[in-house]
Amino acid sequence: MAVEVVGDSARGEEFAFARLLVDGERILEADTTGMARPLTGLTLLEAAAVPGETLAADAVANALAQVFTASPVPTRVAVAMSGGVDSAVALLRAGPDAVAVTLRLWADPRARSSDRVCCSPAAVIAARETAHALGRPHVTLDLRAPFRATVVDPFVEAYRAGETPNPCMRCNGSFRFDALVAFAERAGASRLWTGHYARIVERNGVRLVARGRDPLKDQSYMLATVAPELLDRIAFPLGDDTKEAVRAEAEAAGLAAARRPESQEACFLGGDDYRAFLAREGISESPGVITDETGAEVGIHQGLWRYTPGQRRGIGVAAPRPLYALRTDRATNTLVVGPRSSLATTTVHARGHLHLPITRVAAQLRHRSRPVAATVEQDGDRFILHLDEPFDSAAPGQQAVLYDDDAVVGSGVIVSSVEAR
Repeated sequence: MAVEVVGDSARGEEFAFARLLVDGERILEADTTGMARPLTGLTLLEAAAVPGETLAADAVANALAQVFTASPVPTRVAVAMSGGVDSAVALLRAGPDAVAVTLRLWADPRARSSDRVCCSPAAVIAARETAHALGRPHVTLDLRAPFRATVVDPFVEAYRAGETPNPCMRCNGSFRFDALVAFAERAGASRLWTGHYARIVERNGVRLVARGRDPLKDQSYMLATVAPELLDRIAFPLGDDTKEAVRAEAEAAGLAAARRPESQEACFLGGDDYRAFLAREGISESPGVITDETGAEVGIHQGLWRYTPGQRRGIGVAAPRPLYALRTDRATNTLVVGPRSSLATTTVHARGHLHLPITRVAAQLRHRSRPVAATVEQDGDRFILHLDEPFDSAAPGQQAVLYDDDAVVGSGVIVSSVEAR
C-alpha cells in the first residue's frame, strides 16, 4: 500500500518542501525541487544517494527518514557519521554497498556555537556531503526530542541532585547505539560501523569493548555502557589505527572531512561551559556556607551544582594553601573544602554490573584518568571497589569502568566513596 510522506526544511526566510509517495522500497511519485535528478521511480536507497541543494536535500532527507527501508544485502554495512574525519574514513572503507546514517540530536539553541557541534544541522550537512561525494546513500534520523528526554534532562536533574554526570555515557549506553543498530536492521545492513577508536574482543563467549591500539585516542571508556548483546551487530574499523593515519587516509582520498576540527565538549552544550547551560535551564543559585573539614565557616558558595569533587578553580576562598571541593551536603546546602590529600579514596561504591565473573580489575574512575588496580565485589545491581592505592576525586555520577587487560569487563555509576585513612 502506498504511503505519502512529507519533509520540509527552512533557514531564515528560505524554505524547501518534499512530498514522496512510497510503496515499499520504491518511490512512486516525488514532488521535489533542487535535487540533482528526479526521484520518481527510484528505491529509497537510491534516492538517499542523490545530492541536491542544501535545503532541498534536507527536506528530502526528512521525508525519507520516515519510511526508509531496504532489503538485506550481506555486504552492506550501516556507517554512523558525525561529519568528522573518523566516520568519513569508516564510510570510505565500508565499500560501495554501505549506507550512511547521521543522528540529528538536540543542541542548546542559546549556546554560542550550537551549529558547530556533533549532530547539529551543520554536522548533518557535512556528513551527507561526504557520503554523496563517495556516491553513498545518506539518511538523517531526527531524534532531538527523545535525546532531550533521555540524555539532556537526566543530565540536568543529576546536577540538581548533587552528582557530576557524564552525559556521553548515558547517550552511548541507552540511546545512540540502540537507535543506530535498529536503523541498520531496517536498512538491510549486516552490521553497524562507527568511527570510534576502540576494538571488540571475545572473552568466555561474551563480546566486550576493548581499548583502541592508539592510547591517545582510545574511546573504550566512553563506550563502556554499550550492552554486550549489541556488540554482535557492531564493528569499530578504526580500532587498530592512529588518528594521524586516519587523517592521512582521508586526505589521500580527497575527503573534505580530513580538515575538520574535532568536537570536544558534550554535544548539546554548543561549546559553552556546563554551568552556563545549567543556569539557562533554571537551576537556582541557592547560595550557602563553605566550611573546612572541621566545620568552620570559610566562605559562601553560589550553588552546590557549581562544584564537583576535586575542583579547585572557582572556590572563591582565600587561604594560605590551595583548597579543593571535597564533598557537598545537600541537607544543609554546605560545600566542604580542604587540601588535595583529603580527596584520596580507597573504596568506591557504584551502581552497575560486571559482564564476567572477575575479582581483580583495573578501575578507571574518570575519563582519561589513570586506571587503578582494584578488587571488585558484586552486590546485586551494585559493586564495591577496593583500590590498591588512593585515588583523588571519585565523584558521584561519574562512571567507574573496569578493565581486564584491555577489555571492559564492567561499568557503573559512582554512588559514593570512602576517604582513605
